[in-house]
Order: sequence, then C-alpha cells, then structure tokens
Amino acid sequence: MNSKIALVTGASSGIGLATAARLAKDGFTVYGTSRRGANAGKQSFEMLALDVTSEESIENAVGEVMRRSGRIDVLVNNAGFGVGIAGDEETSIAQTKALFDTNFFGTVRMTRAVVPHMRRRGAGRILNMGSGLGFVPMPYMAIYSASKHALEGYSESLDHELRSRGIRVVVIEPGITRTAFDANVIEPDSKLDEYREVRAALNKRYEAMLAAGDTPEAVAEVVLKAAKAARPKLRYPVGSVATVQLLRRFAPGLVDGGIRKQLGLDDPSAAPGGGAR
Repeated sequence: MNSKIALVTGASSGIGLATAARLAKDGFTVYGTSRRGANAGKQSFEMLALDVTSEESIENAVGEVMRRSGRIDVLVNNAGFGVGIAGDEETSIAQTKALFDTNFFGTVRMTRAVVPHMRRRGAGRILNMGSGLGFVPMPYMAIYSASKHALEGYSESLDHELRSRGIRVVVIEPGITRTAFDANVIEPDSKLDEYREVRAALNKRYEAMLAAGDTPEAVAEVVLKAAKAARPKLRYPVGSVATVQLLRRFAPGLVDGGIRKQLGLDDPSAAPGGGAR
C-alpha cells in the first residue's frame, strides 16, 4: 500500500518496457501502456490500453489507474516514433503532423490528464523521454529532432510552473539506444531520387552507430534515478550524451564538425550523385 504508483507510456518494448520493469523491480506499482494493451506472457507490471493521440483513451486509462490505486506519483512519457532517415522535403506535412501528434502533443495530453491529480496531492514527478537530438542537430532526421527540441522547451517551462506545487518535471536524454524503435520507424512518403545515395550511405553509418549504442536497461537505470531523486535535476543525460552536452556548450564548432565527420556528410561518396563517378 505504501509503494509509489508509476504510469509508463509506450511500455510494450524497448526503453518503455525496460523502464516499467526496472521501476517494478524497485518496488513501484507500475501501470504500463500501449495501444494494444496487455501483451502475452508474464510481466512484473500491469498493462493498459492507451493511445496518446486520443484524449478519450487517455482519460479512460488515467481514470482506471486512479480507480485502482488512488494516485499517480510518477508519470513517464515515453511513447513515440520516428521517421526514417531522409531529407526534410521527403517527409510530407501529414507525416510531420502525425509525428508531433504522438511525440510532442501526446506528452502534453498525458501531462494535462495527470497533473490535476498530482496538484491536488501537492506531489508528483513527470519524466519526459527526450533525446540527445533534443539539443544537437541530426541531419536527415530534422522532424524527429524538432519534436525532441520542442519537448525540451516544454519540459523546462512546465517545471517552473509546477515546482511550487510539489511537482517536478525532468527530461531523460538517451543517445542512440539498441531497441526495436528504429525497426518501427515509418518510411518518408515523398522520397526523391536526389537523396537516394546519401540516404543509403547514412543508413549504413547509422546501423554501425546503433550496434555500439546504449542498452534500454541503461536508460531505465537513469529513469529510476530521476524518479527517486530527492532533489531532481532538470536533465538526465544517458551515457556519452553528457559529454556531447558539455562540448555543445563550450566547443560548438567541434560538435558541428564532428557531426559532419561522423555521418560522412563531407565525404564525396555520401553526397548526392557522389557514388556515380
């Protein structure tokens, strides 16, 4: 009865699943969510059906948690998806709106549904799953990066609003993480031949970076730390993201050049038409 109550969106796989399991292992009563609800097999936490793009679905799921447990101590806004590597003009406005509807507005909807319950108790913690791409650029992933930049600004502003009411808002900032997230991205719907070669080259480089990425369990450990901290920080970088943050602040030119070098953007073979020579 004394365990804290956590609600984790996007908990069917990857970072969400690892986070829900880690919180449950630490003694939290955890409600995970996905659009499909409960998965087959044994889990250490309850799964509920929830679509973060639907206010009715959110209201039903949050209401169910309140009926069962009477409060929500920790909200982890993790649900999200990405668009495959592509030039900005290859992603339609419809896809851009859909991505923001989940990655950004889904977080806003969930937060607004849970905050009144936290405010009445004068306590609560909201953990938003950001990204290293929320403060550094990612060429050919401009829309996804923009959604995470928006989440950073929203979270920091909201933390100032709610801090005096006993509620803290923090951002978890993973780097490249080895999950099925990247296997489930949607392909851009307006592909152009002008970007075909650079898209193929960047996909190969990204696959190599992904193989060396962090595990979802490493991210979950940081989430647990942020959930339990007596005096939480605003941002919790994961792994090498902390180093990139420091370089971004004090040596922005080095980061700019490093991005281009790592992705081979100045390599003639990665340039449009470069492989045809």
